[in-house]
Amino acid sequence: MSTTTNQEAGASQRLPARDRQVIAILLVAAFVVILNETIMSVALPRLMVDLDISARTVQWLTTAFMLTMAVVIPTTGFLLQRISTRTVFLLAMGLFSAGTLLASISPGFWLLLAARIVQASGTAVMIPLLMTTVLTLVPVERRGVVMGNITIAISVAPAIGPTLSGLVLQFLSWRFMFVLVLPIALASLIYGSRRLVNVGQAGHQKLDLRSVLLSIPAFGGLVYGLSQLGRGASGPEVALGFIAVGLVCMLIFGWRQLRLTRDEGSSPLLDLRAFSYPMYSLSLALLCLAMLALFGMVILLPIYLQTVRGIGSLATGLMMLPGGLLMGLSGPSVGKIVDRYGPRVLTIPGAALLTFTLWQFSNADGSTPIWMLIGLHMLLMLGLACLFTPSFTAGLNPLPPYLYSHGSAILGTMQQVAGAAGAALLVAIMASRTTTLTEAGLPELAALNGGIQTAFAVAAVISMAALVCAFFIRNTKPPMDEQSTAYEPAAEVHQ
Repeated sequence: MSTTTNQEAGASQRLPARDRQVIAILLVAAFVVILNETIMSVALPRLMVDLDISARTVQWLTTAFMLTMAVVIPTTGFLLQRISTRTVFLLAMGLFSAGTLLASISPGFWLLLAARIVQASGTAVMIPLLMTTVLTLVPVERRGVVMGNITIAISVAPAIGPTLSGLVLQFLSWRFMFVLVLPIALASLIYGSRRLVNVGQAGHQKLDLRSVLLSIPAFGGLVYGLSQLGRGASGPEVALGFIAVGLVCMLIFGWRQLRLTRDEGSSPLLDLRAFSYPMYSLSLALLCLAMLALFGMVILLPIYLQTVRGIGSLATGLMMLPGGLLMGLSGPSVGKIVDRYGPRVLTIPGAALLTFTLWQFSNADGSTPIWMLIGLHMLLMLGLACLFTPSFTAGLNPLPPYLYSHGSAILGTMQQVAGAAGAALLVAIMASRTTTLTEAGLPELAALNGGIQTAFAVAAVISMAALVCAFFIRNTKPPMDEQSTAYEPAAEVHQ
């Protein structure tokens, strides 16, 4: 009774106006940078023609962006503890705005590639900054609602990105994709520079250069190898080589972080003590499984719609828009349910919806009604909404303040790795099955449809693991007496 009363009392209290303003500024900035992350997806064919480059070359615009994210995100745990909130925000949005301006005036491929790398450097910092700020400002009893609002930025922006890109390319030059984003980014930067206040205190941690150097081949090599394995561009041997190097460097990186944690005079780049909290580890596993399925769907469904069904890129974006909007707009309601009833009432039906819809997509063929495809996509995105917000909340709640930034950075890094792994695995399965069916004598489109069906079936099987994890998610929080300067994590307090 006392716990319930405390939760209801906490939920009824509004955050101070200053804190709401800080979170709102960061939410708008996060929306802009995530929108930019997906806006390039349908523009690559146009860029091949306008810039006179090959398909393999143009893919570097997305590969370089993804690699930069994978390398920069692990450093944000250190940055957010070492540098003030306002400075980190100005750095992130300054880099993003500069990269967007550079992209809008790029005369050729190489300058556009450099602009995308600069954009990615700013993008990588924004989500961990937003998550860490929310954990610092928002009490445990209200985090579900705020995380639900974050879902709007994280899910609606990717849904709008391809549609907006398709509309721009229909009538304007590809440069206007960046011209339209630039004023919003600059407005966020200027407004934030005037209104944003520092949250928490900047520390005096020392940067471990060896950890930074190890993180580049560890996360960068793993993500690049997985992305190339999915495309089959350089042969499986090269991709597997990068994956092997990445895994070895990651093991060494992890060993060094644990060693630095034990040395009171040093600071780890990523504090792996977050994994000593069981609910954090379990929620992270659930999020990675959901991201794996999501990224696979984001790649497979457009291929099916555009190749098997012959639907244009703009129409494809419009078909996928309702699901993305439903996922984002349901975020606040999902957050309120998490705060009131706990995460499990949503994670179980969410994982069940994920498995059901992916299995239904594995039966889609050339005669499946369009309305059914849109409906299945909306159900899938609703299922992901019921997974993401509860998992973010349940996973980050048990962490003590000194692990907020590191927990957010680990979460962002693993999402990038899981997304790359999901895309690589499902695309490789699709390609292998398509080749087998083609050699068996099936027509090209029928073979491709069969490959896509097999990949969706594998995604459905993987999502069953998410369903198992969903049964064990629950509300936790650190002990009230655990201070931000505590060294060893204590046991979690369960509600």
